[in-house]
Amino acid sequence: MCLAIPGKVLKIEGQIATVDFGGARREVRLDLLKGVRNGAYVLVHTGYAIQVLDESRAREILSTWEEVALASG
Repeated sequence: MCLAIPGKVLKIEGQIATVDFGGARREVRLDLLKGVRNGAYVLVHTGYAIQVLDESRAREILSTWEEVALASG
């Protein structure tokens, strides 16, 4: 099974963005997308941003992840 996680772009340098995943910050490649800006939400899979999301959709996905975590823990 493959999973993609939404995160918020904090900083962009060339094709690498610093993305916040609820407190954990990681470097993410932007090679597959165009026009990503600071503050945007992106869906990330294996270190690559694969889709830009609007904030409401990103929060909806994150809320679902929280529900899964609470149910399994």
